[in-house]
Amino acid sequence: MDQIKTVCVYCGSGSGSSPRFVEAAHALGKNFAENNIRLVYGGGSVGLMGAVAKSTLDHGGLVTGIIPDFLKSREHALSRVQEMIVTPDMHERKRLMFERSDAFVALPGGIGTLEELVEQMTWQQLGRHSKPVLLANIDGFWEPLIALLAHMRSTEFIRPSLDIDILKAERVEDIVPRLRAAAARAPTGTKEMAPELAQKL
Repeated sequence: MDQIKTVCVYCGSGSGSSPRFVEAAHALGKNFAENNIRLVYGGGSVGLMGAVAKSTLDHGGLVTGIIPDFLKSREHALSRVQEMIVTPDMHERKRLMFERSDAFVALPGGIGTLEELVEQMTWQQLGRHSKPVLLANIDGFWEPLIALLAHMRSTEFIRPSLDIDILKAERVEDIVPRLRAAAARAPTGTKEMAPELAQKL
């Protein structure tokens, strides 16, 4: 997996308190389009989700939205995308997001963003995949999580034998190069989760 062709972005369905969050979402969408990277995201047209997807499309990029049926109205599914997949539940949504993505980026967001991010971190820690996972640390948004992970390690709940390779970027322009570099370093044999396992998760 030395090439990054699709990236899943986890982010808020709101815009947050800082204009820099929306600016970063716009810049990331533009960056994906310019690098021929397809965006995989939650399918909505509001908040940072809508910002990154619309920017990708506005700059000629490709977008796959994956949204559970019960969120189509609440998050205003974006009809402009080239591919919109409607799932029966959140578990199917997350499984398809995993299968269709070469890497994962977390922009600022709320509990849903955190839950999706931590799930990928957990699977990576357990050796179920080696796809890059990156925190877009816009305005230091993810610093509390980074501090918590350090605390978990210092209190020995993250054991030395359990490696967590979480990438971080403060600038949007650093995201794609860091994902590509990490993909090139990924060990063989753990890049893809077995389909039968993915279906159970």
